[in-house]
Amino acid sequence: MKRVDDFRLMFGKREYVPIMIGGMGVDISTAELALEAARLGGIGHISDAMVPDVSDRRYHTSFVKTKLKLYKHNINNSDKSSVQFDLGVLAEATQRHVESTMAAKRGDGLIFVNCMEKLTMNAPRETLQVRMASALDAGIDGITLSAGLHLGSFGLLEAHPRFRDAKLGIIVSSVRALQLFLRKNAKLNRMPDYVVVEGPLAGGHLGFGADWAQYNLAVITAEVIQYLKKEQLDIPVIAAGGIFTGSDAVSFLETGSAAVQVATRFTVADECGLPKKVKQEYFKASEDDIVVNTISPTGYPMRMLKGSPAIGAGIRPNCEAYGYLLDGSGNCAYITAYNRELALNPDTKTLSVLDKTCLCTQMRNFNLWTCGQTTYRLKDTTLRLEDGSYQTLSAEHIFKDYQFSVDHNVALPSSAV
Repeated sequence: MKRVDDFRLMFGKREYVPIMIGGMGVDISTAELALEAARLGGIGHISDAMVPDVSDRRYHTSFVKTKLKLYKHNINNSDKSSVQFDLGVLAEATQRHVESTMAAKRGDGLIFVNCMEKLTMNAPRETLQVRMASALDAGIDGITLSAGLHLGSFGLLEAHPRFRDAKLGIIVSSVRALQLFLRKNAKLNRMPDYVVVEGPLAGGHLGFGADWAQYNLAVITAEVIQYLKKEQLDIPVIAAGGIFTGSDAVSFLETGSAAVQVATRFTVADECGLPKKVKQEYFKASEDDIVVNTISPTGYPMRMLKGSPAIGAGIRPNCEAYGYLLDGSGNCAYITAYNRELALNPDTKTLSVLDKTCLCTQMRNFNLWTCGQTTYRLKDTTLRLEDGSYQTLSAEHIFKDYQFSVDHNVALPSSAV
């Protein structure tokens, strides 16, 4: 029986272990996690979600505090159109995080940055361009375009000197989405270097509607591979979402995928940015604890643990400090929902907003426990300790288990620590 290590992902003449760790924000896919993937010959992601806040935590800057001070006068105003990001600060935060990560890189693998189009930041085009260009300036190996169709994203980078040098990829959940992207960018004469096909079992935001359960990753991936072959486009396809074992990965590699993207099992890695207490919630989860709802202000369905403290929380919108989901007019679906509930319950001390959540604040505080559908299986990958908690695992252990395991086996740690 074949192992993942029997295959290689090819970018030109360079080959890599065909394992990519997905880009989970906010700083859940940490630099440390990405660096381990690269050291082991694969591909790791950092996320640029809320990168000024990530910079404040990691590098002791004060970008969020400064922004809040600037717009503090607007806190009680439902109109957030005046709340803008300083593009220079955004560039500085991105460059600082990417440069620090790339300076620590060892091994033959790659490090990419996951860039979400849905982080509109009250200036969708301008902020997206700054984030991508700054990452390239700072030496990132590649950019994965996520959470949106990104029809204009390549165009925003066309003038950048690394536009044809860096690896640029797109996440899609259907052939149609890929077709739209390729058609829109045909005039640039610049194909994506890879396509990640993300299925309905992935964690966080999903590229599907309420009928997500009717779709199948293997079917979608096969359709994308067939389409690219028909169009004579030699673009590596990377399958993602619900790939829990090395044998799961091999099934995609044997049928034409160039690599797999995995994330769920790395949420409980030592190098993952989730707090230790939250990792234990992931370990303890049952299949019934995993839900898909529509509380994200982005409009996308989102998979999470139903015990997430963010669900139903009615905190005041923190756009003056954060505001990453403000659209080009300064609107956010959570602001609308919050103001509605506040008008209906003006005297309540604890407001509850059930239909939307303040995604920025809740993700920043690790109170929104997004997860993949296979999260309930994490407890089977490790040992239970004497106090009833579960042992976290090193990223190297998880990576190598994907790389070398057979027969759907999962390697347990050698002993409890």
